Amino acid sequence: MAKIDAFFKLMHDQGASDLHLVAGQPPALRLHGDIERIKYNLLTNDELRGLLYEITPEEKIKVFEETGDVDFGYEIPGLARYRANYFMQKYGIGAVFREIPSEILTSEQLGLPSVISKLASLPRGLVLVTGPTGSGKSTTLAAIIDQANRIRRDHIITVEDPIEFVHKSQGCIVNHREVGLHTKTFSSALRGALREDPDIILVGELRDLETISLAIEAASTGHLVFGTLHTSSAAKTVDRVIEVFPATQQAQIRSTLADGIRAVVAQTLFKRIDKKGRCAAMEILVATPAVRNLIREAKTHQIPSMIQTGKQYGMQLLDDAIMQLYKKGWISPDEAYGKANNKSLFRPFLKTAPADFTEA
Repeated sequence: MAKIDAFFKLMHDQGASDLHLVAGQPPALRLHGDIERIKYNLLTNDELRGLLYEITPEEKIKVFEETGDVDFGYEIPGLARYRANYFMQKYGIGAVFREIPSEILTSEQLGLPSVISKLASLPRGLVLVTGPTGSGKSTTLAAIIDQANRIRRDHIITVEDPIEFVHKSQGCIVNHREVGLHTKTFSSALRGALREDPDIILVGELRDLETISLAIEAASTGHLVFGTLHTSSAAKTVDRVIEVFPATQQAQIRSTLADGIRAVVAQTLFKRIDKKGRCAAMEILVATPAVRNLIREAKTHQIPSMIQTGKQYGMQLLDDAIMQLYKKGWISPDEAYGKANNKSLFRPFLKTAPADFTEA
């Protein structure tokens, strides 16, 4: 057992999402959204380097010492998997570990809208799950892939950096590929995947033009493709995908994307006030023929009103989802106001006037 494993056990027992280890500071946990210090000595640079290198693959140490950054996965059997990121900072080495639970929660257990689990049954197309870092995108995608794994008889390929949730083959054959370990890049893995008889492809992150282009191509040629982006709304997600391409290609990409897109889920996490834990608010766009026309005709600014009128298809605006959480008594008015798109909806619930900068 590595010395650092004691921190992981503490993290797991406390229900923390992240462990922060930074030279010159005591260790800290992120508990229900807040950073909490661990009662422990300040970590020296040499002490922390020793703790970290004990669990780090040789090739990852080499990458870290050459570049100052590295990502990889670490697993403690019977406890959990961890996504590790090492970085250099002013006082030496630093690291953040995100716990990836060994048990994959279903859509029902997570309390997700029913339309989310239906995405697992789509025969083909592109589904994008978006939101800021730490908004629960991976958890939502894991629930969808788990559903597909249980009800379908297909081949699922995941491409991640690093591998997070591990799916054991059930009805489907599931192959996990890690960028930097099993393949050089997302784009090379995606290009290879198209020759590996896949039915479902999960792309951990759509980072660049080539990867996005290949994902759209895969979706338009009969595959079901799931991917993530760091965007805050459905309309901004569509714009972001198109704007990656040169201006001369954008009209063509609009048409191809309009044909291939099936859904966009934009989510944000909130700290619960009724009990310990967090909950997600989701904006959901389902690609109806009317939505496809808006994308094709470059009228994405009309997508929010289309979501507003598309509730019968399972669509919902982020602000409506936030309002539901607020009315249930799950989240505070301040956090609802801070993360809402239309802040005027939540201003009446605030006990004190908001600071000017929150209006931005």
